[in-house]
Amino acid sequence: MKSILVVEDEKTMRISLQDALMAEGFEVAVAETGREGMDALTSGNFALVITDVRLPDMNGMDILRHIKEETPEILVIVMTAYGSIEDAVDAMKNEAFDYVTKPFSLDELILTVRRALEVQELAAENLQLRKEISSCYSSMNIVGESPAMERIFKFIQKVSRSDSNVLILGESGTGKELAATAIHYQSHRKNKPFIKINCAALPENLIESELFGYEKGAFTGAVKQKPGRFELADTGTIFLDEIGDLPLLTQAKILRVIEERTIERLGGTKIIEIDVRLIAATHVDLDKSVKRGQFREDLYYRLNVIPVSLPPLRKRKEDIPLLVDLFRCRFNDQLGTSHSFSRQAVEALTNYRFPGNVRELRNIVERCLSLAEGKVIQKEELPAHILKEKGHAALVPLAEVSAEAEKAHILKILQITKGNRTRSAEILGISRKTLWDKITTYKLDV
Repeated sequence: MKSILVVEDEKTMRISLQDALMAEGFEVAVAETGREGMDALTSGNFALVITDVRLPDMNGMDILRHIKEETPEILVIVMTAYGSIEDAVDAMKNEAFDYVTKPFSLDELILTVRRALEVQELAAENLQLRKEISSCYSSMNIVGESPAMERIFKFIQKVSRSDSNVLILGESGTGKELAATAIHYQSHRKNKPFIKINCAALPENLIESELFGYEKGAFTGAVKQKPGRFELADTGTIFLDEIGDLPLLTQAKILRVIEERTIERLGGTKIIEIDVRLIAATHVDLDKSVKRGQFREDLYYRLNVIPVSLPPLRKRKEDIPLLVDLFRCRFNDQLGTSHSFSRQAVEALTNYRFPGNVRELRNIVERCLSLAEGKVIQKEELPAHILKEKGHAALVPLAEVSAEAEKAHILKILQITKGNRTRSAEILGISRKTLWDKITTYKLDV
């Protein structure tokens, strides 16, 4: 039951408010002065405070400011005098939930109270959901407090509520399977099957039998009936990882499953209805695959109803120290050790660009802990390629630089080499002729 504190010096108003709120099923405490209200806040556990602005010993705004500094989760409704616009504005500036102007009807106040508590409940539910999602990620090696991951957490909350197809995009090692898992376990299908299949890991001649199943005698070796992954995922979720590697014929059959919500086992004639949510993932650019004729355009659009793009680790560097600590604790537990990383070592890891993303970081931490000689792992004990990163962050192959930064990157390399095109081409990983063509295309003044 929600508990409310009323701070009002006028006796009739105080009793009326208490009676009206208690009649609505709330627990109500009252205070006649500001000091009594402050004392009640210290000893009580309130969801909402209703306070008058004019009190005999202090201003109600002082109570409001105190609450927002000490217990901001408590909502405050301020009662102001008729025509006191300045008080109302001041209350809202100090983050009051709302204000009511005397004289007001009790029904009006009750409606404001109920609206405040509904907003508070929704905020609490959202916070709990965020914690659950964050916990889901943390337990599966993904943590994040960076703005990039905050956006992902919020987006997953929305995605999880629907049954629409989802296409998760991101480089290898960014956690696409983990995102799919989080979406499933935050959805209404969370207690139903969650079936995962890596399309790139299956031989082409086995993909269809794995996805759709087969009847006894469908082919040599089919000695008994076997349900496919789609059938096993009925009422739940199927996750097709690396869907960009599927052959075109299989793509056509998956499109049919999406459109008709039915499957047929290999060698069978029975139509099997299924209710499956489909989540797919890929690290390849499907737009380019469609243009090259390697991926069906119609399937791409059916999959890409809700796209989720996972950021590479280099774009959320704020999370690297958190991940280092997570993996350090995990591998210390496994190895029975108590190693830690020096501040300089963590800084060096943070400055590294991690082309292998979180997976690469996890492997580096495991390697360092396994080979550590002392309690504290120093910067010098990190892999050599990480130590080379500092001071040479610009000396990376051109293929690893995004297209929009290509011009600036080439110019920077030419400046570093003082215009030496042969050396610049070597650093960029391209031929001298290609470098010359790009200098001409971008009209670089070197």
